Amino acid sequence: MAVYTELAAEALEAFLGTYDIGALVSFQGIAEGVENSNFLLQTTEGKFILTLFERRVKASDLPWFLGLMQHLSGKGMNCPQPVQAKDGVALRVLADRPAAITTFLPGQAVPQITASACHALGQVLATFHKLGQDYTAERLNGLSVEAWRPLLESCQGSGDDLLPGLTQELSEALSRIEKSWPAAGSLPRGQIHADLFPDNVFFQGNQVSGLIDFYFACTDLFAYDLAICLNAWCFRDEKVFEPAFAHAMIEGYESVRNLEVAEKEALPVLCQGASIRFLLTRLYDWINTPADALVTRKDPLAYLGRLRHFSGVAHV
Repeated sequence: MAVYTELAAEALEAFLGTYDIGALVSFQGIAEGVENSNFLLQTTEGKFILTLFERRVKASDLPWFLGLMQHLSGKGMNCPQPVQAKDGVALRVLADRPAAITTFLPGQAVPQITASACHALGQVLATFHKLGQDYTAERLNGLSVEAWRPLLESCQGSGDDLLPGLTQELSEALSRIEKSWPAAGSLPRGQIHADLFPDNVFFQGNQVSGLIDFYFACTDLFAYDLAICLNAWCFRDEKVFEPAFAHAMIEGYESVRNLEVAEKEALPVLCQGASIRFLLTRLYDWINTPADALVTRKDPLAYLGRLRHFSGVAHV
């Protein structure tokens, strides 16, 4: 989440007039994340989240995202529910941007990652994968292995300003990953979240209370989604790998859905792929984020250590 587009109260009040969710009391921008402009709305009927879709999100993909959230919510998963306006349409336009309002989920990100939290995350990830199996519409993962080299090339060697030799190291790592990436049809696939960082998972006590930010969701390998979570949750201070966290997450996952032998064997390269995917998108955002945007830029090099770690392991 982030804020790239500022809103005037008058424009927002007029926009809310097309809904039946009460009158505007207050609103504030949310700075976390890097993709869309997000606002916490307080109306006379309660709290809601307003998202203006920007940057990498294609307007043509938005009905798929909103449909997936509606599907999962209907299956009993706690996730934001798109709010329909008075005319029955959830996807609208505000400030010349596609816009949607979703319900507000209670809970908060876990204050400190633990093995217990990783186990709970593994369970909810596998549940997501199972519940999404009968959402049959597919969305190509536009940030999978085929996109990484063009993304690196678009940075035009700027990574070397952060760390001398980074561009060459990433190019060589990409060659290894591309060569070893699982062939199409070789592993189970379906709907994945693809962005389950700790700030996208809400807890109440020791239990996961909901998942948010579905705007990278797509149709891809289930084990790749797990690899993304292993990257995001299992490095203390974004530096030191915690095997106990990884084992707890995989154990939690397999308590709901068993991993195939081929999925386990592919985890090291899938984890390398997840590392380089987030390193490259962070690098791109580091270079291209507007100076006046209300957004917290994230350090690309935090994922270099992860890439180096997973490049040197035979199993996770």
